[in-house]
Amino acid sequence: MPKSAVGTGNLLLLALGSLLMSMGAAQAQTYPASFTQVQVTNGLSGPTAMVFAPDGRIFVTLQSGDLRVIKNGALLPTPFVHLTVDDNGERGLIGVVLDPAFSTNHYIYLYHTVPGTPAHNRISRYTANGDVVLANSEVVILDLDPLSSATNHNGGAMVFGPDGKLYVGVGENANGPNAQNLDTHLGKILRINADGSAPADNPFPSGTEQRKRVWAYGLRNPYTLAIQPGTGRIFVNDVGQSTWEEINDATTGGLNFGWPTAEGTSNNVAFTNPVYSYPHTPTGDGNGCAITGGTFFNPTTTNYPSSFIGKYFFQDLCGSWINNINLSVNPATRSSFATSLPGNSLAISTGLDGNLYYLSRDASALYKIIYTPTTPDLTPSLVLPQASFSASGSVGNFVVSLFEVNGHPTSPASVSITVTAPLGYTLAFAPSITSINVSGGTSNPVTVSNANWTVTSTIDNRQISLVLKAGQLIGAGGMANLGFSITRTNANSGSTTSINVNVTNDASNGYDSNITNNIYARIISAL
Repeated sequence: MPKSAVGTGNLLLLALGSLLMSMGAAQAQTYPASFTQVQVTNGLSGPTAMVFAPDGRIFVTLQSGDLRVIKNGALLPTPFVHLTVDDNGERGLIGVVLDPAFSTNHYIYLYHTVPGTPAHNRISRYTANGDVVLANSEVVILDLDPLSSATNHNGGAMVFGPDGKLYVGVGENANGPNAQNLDTHLGKILRINADGSAPADNPFPSGTEQRKRVWAYGLRNPYTLAIQPGTGRIFVNDVGQSTWEEINDATTGGLNFGWPTAEGTSNNVAFTNPVYSYPHTPTGDGNGCAITGGTFFNPTTTNYPSSFIGKYFFQDLCGSWINNINLSVNPATRSSFATSLPGNSLAISTGLDGNLYYLSRDASALYKIIYTPTTPDLTPSLVLPQASFSASGSVGNFVVSLFEVNGHPTSPASVSITVTAPLGYTLAFAPSITSINVSGGTSNPVTVSNANWTVTSTIDNRQISLVLKAGQLIGAGGMANLGFSITRTNANSGSTTSINVNVTNDASNGYDSNITNNIYARIISAL
């Protein structure tokens, strides 16, 4: 992508505050097949961030100063805490993170704007007492630099890294040069100890206290951060001005991401280019105005297709879409995932249940994205060719084998089969037998699993339908044998003495009428 040089005197206030408006009439969401979204709860007026507790609760910050709790899928009526905040523009209660030892120490960190002349942003620690705050438990961790009259570009992102340090995204307060000034917190990613002090191994260990806390700089409005489980990789979602939105890799300390000199990819070797950036124009899926969330999809457990594992999902405020990038290739490649989301969506996150979640300011709601696998149609239907025996009453035994061919075990009790004989013949199926002597067979007896199947219907003794019993399945690459008998009911002059019903491969759709499933059936005996 081309370099985009940006002047410092014509800043356009395009970040969150000026874009928190209705983006038009709601449209139906579009997702890949088998994905849908469900509303977890509404009543979240002006949501800004969220975090998942180990016990399943979800904490959501509201710009007005409330921290709300969603428990067992319901929004609790009493806020966890209400803070008095300056909520002009993009200010307010805008960040939340739980202590890594939250289950034992119950610490919650909040990023909020303290009213005053001038106002400033603050990181405070509170202690939970069940679903509400412990009275008088606030501990001020860090007061950030005084703010100008500009009410946008506050950042607010907070995450704990695997090193136990707290990483904080701080906006440049609509003043581009702040991003290059190491002696202010503004326009930076900070790395601090849990008490707000600067770790000794930060990239700028000497100088002012602000400089000591700096981990990365040259950022405009790092509104959200994400850390990849297992690797500790740190991504910064930096809201751009008028041209590009950026996803930056801040895993290594001391990097300069170029703002306000550059936005998007730059040829300046002093700047670190984004892992991925996307433009504001033209409008549509993949383009937008403000990147408002990103998450590494590396859940402990999920029912999403494996192809999504390791992808980085991100969203745009006014684009109303979710995309993902494939990080296993260089450069990273983008894929569309969802479009026409409720307006002003943000804070996409990976839940503990392996589902994606996001907030919508327009809908005042939290949504969960679920995957419901389409149950494969595992219903082979075999029609035997015209058979001929020497006389009425002649009986032959044969075996039908069902093969799993896609390398995935079937779901229990999901496979059914229908076998139909030609006119003049009847079929019989004995559920109790464990082996059968195949007529004309050379490897008798053949082991069968008739006992694992239930007869669901018979029609005129010519058609038998069966289904696997509860708990029974066909394993990956496995097979199941079923034994049947066929009897001639009408004499037919000129008939032959035998019939060959040996089908070696059913890919031609000669016997199994549904070749799109992952089970194929073949008759392996000769009568």
